[in-house]
Amino acid sequence: MGIVQGLTEFLPISSSGHLILVPYRLGCTDPFLQSLAFSVVISAGTLAALLVYFRKDWFRLVPAGLAAIRDRSLAGDPDRRLAWLIAIATIPAAIAGFFLNGFFEDVVRTPGIVAVMLLVGAAILWLADRVGARVHQLAALTFPKALAIGAAQALALIPGVSRSGISISAGLFAGLDREGAARFSFLMATPITALALAFETVKLIRGDVAGASLAPLVAGTVAAFISGMLAIAVLLRFLRSNPTTIFVVYRLLFAGLIVVWWLGLGR
Repeated sequence: MGIVQGLTEFLPISSSGHLILVPYRLGCTDPFLQSLAFSVVISAGTLAALLVYFRKDWFRLVPAGLAAIRDRSLAGDPDRRLAWLIAIATIPAAIAGFFLNGFFEDVVRTPGIVAVMLLVGAAILWLADRVGARVHQLAALTFPKALAIGAAQALALIPGVSRSGISISAGLFAGLDREGAARFSFLMATPITALALAFETVKLIRGDVAGASLAPLVAGTVAAFISGMLAIAVLLRFLRSNPTTIFVVYRLLFAGLIVVWWLGLGR
């Protein structure tokens, strides 16, 4: 499950959808391994992958963002501007996650919803790759467009949507080139993943999550880090010269497979 988390968190094919379905196919009945808390906490591995892979960016962006607060000015500095674009883009998902966490934990984590949202996300990704201008680099992103991309990211709380898929699609609709859209998606994933991880970790410490066990968390987190590093490198390189068609096709096939399993035809 850690390997699945690391690969699918960054590829636009829905990590939450895969993490809901993998236990079904493995015959796993442990409620903790099927919980939102487990998938969020092992995302510590993917968070570490983001921090390590983009460490040079964050060594610039964090001081630049703090300097912008101190001076109350972006001062024409692209790093200050990007830091605050990321901060603005984080707000919608942070608000949605805080107020709707229980709903997404208890109501929408079902194979049927995953299948439907895989199809919806595939259509959005396909359309974005064909309608988006793809002419702007990340430096051209505006604050309203960053907020819109952040609002799209909030939709990824619904399993099957894919955080990277919907945010890359929003970036393409905003006119970013494919690599720029993916890069901004990864950068803005860092603070929201950290917030979600902190929220679920507090629940674990309080004992609010039934059946929590340290060993599966450690194994899943390490596996997610290794596979996450690989997924980031592969996707950024792939999108420099290729469309998103392969991911659209995968989502369609995966949705069909889910329907087969869900109806019991594959048993």
